[in-house]
Amino acid sequence: MTADRSLKVLVTGAGGMLAHDLVPALEAAGHSVTAANRADLDITDPKACAVAVAGHDLVVNTAAWTAVDDAESNEPVAFAINAVGAANVARAAAAAEAPLLHVSTDYVFDGQATKPYAADSPVCPRSAYGRTKAAGEWAVRALCPQSWVVRTAWLYGAGGPNFVETMTRLAHERDTVSVVDDQVGQPTWTVDLADLIVRLVGSSAPYGIYHGTSQGQVSWFGFTRAIFEKLGLDPERVQPTTTEAFPRPAPRPAWSVLSHDTLVDAGLTPIQDWRRAIGAYLSTPDASSV
Repeated sequence: MTADRSLKVLVTGAGGMLAHDLVPALEAAGHSVTAANRADLDITDPKACAVAVAGHDLVVNTAAWTAVDDAESNEPVAFAINAVGAANVARAAAAAEAPLLHVSTDYVFDGQATKPYAADSPVCPRSAYGRTKAAGEWAVRALCPQSWVVRTAWLYGAGGPNFVETMTRLAHERDTVSVVDDQVGQPTWTVDLADLIVRLVGSSAPYGIYHGTSQGQVSWFGFTRAIFEKLGLDPERVQPTTTEAFPRPAPRPAWSVLSHDTLVDAGLTPIQDWRRAIGAYLSTPDASSV
């Protein structure tokens, strides 16, 4: 694909947080976008996928079951969307000879590493959500060779409930907040990820796996302190705690730092540092209204 070509793009999962910023970013780049939300397209229906994809030059699959904890007790349902649904979209895209960009997650890894996960690092999911997303990646790559898989992590944005919104609300409700300090990752703004996706599909980057996360790394505790600082609040109000103190149904990766080497190798600039991004996000009208 070339940057100067206007494409007819189908975006699945258009009601989600990422699509909220991705659809206008694609349109701003000159593409014609069909935004299909869950009511418009059930990706678990293969015939519906084939009909929806027909006539498009590119498909971006952002549809997913993202309720990480609920997936532990509803894995068959999560699998139907994250794996079978991804397979349906991939098969339809291949039949239409339309390249596919599929969005995935850091949860495909076990979170036990000590250095950034490379794009070709072996997957080893520890949660139902991670297992279903790993299966979806496999299906996409097997059924649609003309595909990019973009893994992201710690996503936040104006298009849906997110960690930054929650911490901003708690900052106004509590004197102190306790946040885990033993999980490290790369907070990523949906605006930045949308920009990367637009640049990726408009480039000559080879099909394969890429990591769409911010540069730098921080714990949830450190991220929350940065949020407080950007809001002009006392960061000492944020107290560190451990994952063990806040048990959840799904295990959380302790290490969610992803390498951007494949982006660099393809001549693409990775997403900006997370500190710059959170400052930009909190200065937007959508964030200031939280």
